[in-house]
Amino acid sequence: MNKVRIGMIGYKFMGKAHSHAYRDLPFYFNLDTEPVLQTIVGRNELEVKLASEKLGWHSYDTNWRRLLERDDIDVIDIGTPNHTHAEIAIAAAEAGKHILCEKPLAMNAEEALKMWKAVRKAGVVHMISHNYRFVPAIQYIKKLITEGVLGEIYHFRAQYLQDWIMDPQFPLVWRLRKEISGSGTLGDLMSHSIDLARFLVGEFKEVTGMMNTFIKQRPLGEMAGGLSAQLSGEQLGKVDVDDAVAALVRFENGALGVFEASRFAKGNRNGNRIEINGSKGSIRWDMESMNTLQLYSEDDPAGMQGFRMIHCTEDVHPYTANYWPAGHIIGYEHTFINLMAEFMRGISTNTSPSPNFEDGYRNQLILDAIDKSSASGEWIKIHN
Repeated sequence: MNKVRIGMIGYKFMGKAHSHAYRDLPFYFNLDTEPVLQTIVGRNELEVKLASEKLGWHSYDTNWRRLLERDDIDVIDIGTPNHTHAEIAIAAAEAGKHILCEKPLAMNAEEALKMWKAVRKAGVVHMISHNYRFVPAIQYIKKLITEGVLGEIYHFRAQYLQDWIMDPQFPLVWRLRKEISGSGTLGDLMSHSIDLARFLVGEFKEVTGMMNTFIKQRPLGEMAGGLSAQLSGEQLGKVDVDDAVAALVRFENGALGVFEASRFAKGNRNGNRIEINGSKGSIRWDMESMNTLQLYSEDDPAGMQGFRMIHCTEDVHPYTANYWPAGHIIGYEHTFINLMAEFMRGISTNTSPSPNFEDGYRNQLILDAIDKSSASGEWIKIHN
């Protein structure tokens, strides 16, 4: 079995998710490559040392550039704040390292295009961590659409709703600062919905959007793991990203899309939901009940038509045969394991599985267009 030695930059929320996936991947999947947790990187030496020990890494470092000089690092995994993605990814590509990058790919489409060009020029394998594509139910929806079960697609609607920053005393963390994150809810949440829409329905033709920021100032602070944070004083700073965003979409195939994302939707911890309506049926899915989907089919006999629940834990459902018997559900962390399986297969075959940096670039084109439309009030065409 070929060892693939990972150098991961970032050790908090996504660092934990990625570390777990790398460690558990060989347990569930029979691949000809095996990830090795070689070195984890963070700026705070004490914290990254503790993280390396807890998460199972062989060593740690405080300077990501040193990873690029090492022959015992094959992959650079980027889980840092958004404003650092481009610099790290381009340098990693030039050093001949394969790359997995968290979403959104970049601060804007211009940066994302440079990243895509860099990995193509270097010939390295690249992916972006849109993990929700790898929910078995989502993969099964793709299969049903491809097989024509829904017929011609007319509507795609998506909501991604959370509530973790609603307290006015929640600190001004990096996700609420434009110079670091690029955008707020738009890039953090709606980028996931856009990726699912492109995966399931197709390319976007044009968009119009609106955004709002409900709390304009917050006390300064830092992320403390997961979606929690800690204050660093009483001084206030300006919130210059969106708290909520809504968009209308026309797809290239004629379908219409309605998108909504908010971090001010009380009671929604991770309400990532989609519904697709076609000429022959409809499908609904909700991440908070990720193992199930609801299917309506006009082929059902009269008197029995209605949304049925499908429990996507059978061996016939994508990825599920690698886990437990039917009815024994999997969780959020397994979406990353499934993604890593595709990444390792890509390294074996020297191909870049989707979603890759091209998908990240096309996603960023749409994010930029929604941002621009919010300021102008106009429909913006997507030039793919």
